[in-house]
Amino acid sequence: MSDFRRTTSHRRRGAAAVSLPLALATTGAFALAFGADLGLFGADAQRTASAAAAATTLTVAQDGSGQYRTVQAAVNAVPANNPSRVVISVKPGTYRELVKVPSNKPHVTIQGTGGNRKDTVIVYNNASGTPKPDGSGTYGTGGSATVAVEADDFQARNLTFSNDFDEAAHQNIAQQAVALRTAADKVVLDGVTVSGDQDTLLLDTASKDRLGRVYMANSSIVGNVDFIFGRATAVIDRSVITLKKRWNGTSAGYVTAPSTAANRKGILIANSTVSGDVSSRSFYLGRPWHAGGDATLDPQTTVRNTNLSAAIRTAPWTDMSGFSWKDDRFAEYRNTGAGADPASSDRPQLTDTQAANQEIAAWLAGWTPSTS
Repeated sequence: MSDFRRTTSHRRRGAAAVSLPLALATTGAFALAFGADLGLFGADAQRTASAAAAATTLTVAQDGSGQYRTVQAAVNAVPANNPSRVVISVKPGTYRELVKVPSNKPHVTIQGTGGNRKDTVIVYNNASGTPKPDGSGTYGTGGSATVAVEADDFQARNLTFSNDFDEAAHQNIAQQAVALRTAADKVVLDGVTVSGDQDTLLLDTASKDRLGRVYMANSSIVGNVDFIFGRATAVIDRSVITLKKRWNGTSAGYVTAPSTAANRKGILIANSTVSGDVSSRSFYLGRPWHAGGDATLDPQTTVRNTNLSAAIRTAPWTDMSGFSWKDDRFAEYRNTGAGADPASSDRPQLTDTQAANQEIAAWLAGWTPSTS
């Protein structure tokens, strides 16, 4: 998480989820199935599928068999303020590069064409403390991202985003190393892996007063310290969250570090699995990140209908930089597994009534994710 992030206090409760099916089939079939589940039938669903089918496609291949050899070159080719979907189709391979989708290039999809998400990998190794080549300082946490998305209506499917910064070899610098940073609204991440160590997945917004909704499904997130963090309104649905040991082999960490603005929804993990090859009772589900010491923030994480391994602590929430988690919004609902314990003062649970008002649809706030 950000170097500037840790500091002061606030209040409240939790959140919840209902599963929305995302299926990796043809683009049009995906749109039809997803739209039907959310109440888009007939003409609306057909329009979604038609728009998807009409998308412009740019191909990327390292061997020169595509239009571009790098993902960034394809992004650069997208016209500014493009009015409709552009699919960047990336052939299998490991692309060691930095990628940025700027805010003036909305409606971009980056999609791997391999048999699974492991076949297409975008990876780099910057960390927060890595010096910039021009001597102007270090990258900082947000700047360390392998892939940075600042454009609304972005989608990614069937590929891996990774940051393979070597913590053991660079103990002298700040070690936050982001694999994927989103700072946009209406982001869909389907069938992807996001892999790193500390601060793997930064789900942010363009500014404190801007809404940034993210829907992530059928995916995998790997990390150890605050590795799902930021101020976005984010749903992680039907995914696998893998806990990873630190560089020195120790087991200790934090899954989430929300930095949610007051009156916004934060991070919702639903219908998922949290596990990993780490010691029993060694990981917290989360802690409150009051970025820059901002006491007006109201961080929120809810974990519901999720299988928790024995790696999760019996008291799964903890304080951060002088801010008490009990002053913010942290809760669970109907989790299962060896790491799921009954309600207590250290383990707040949503009531059925609260959970009914905190479904995925409430997080998405009128937005129907699709692949159009």
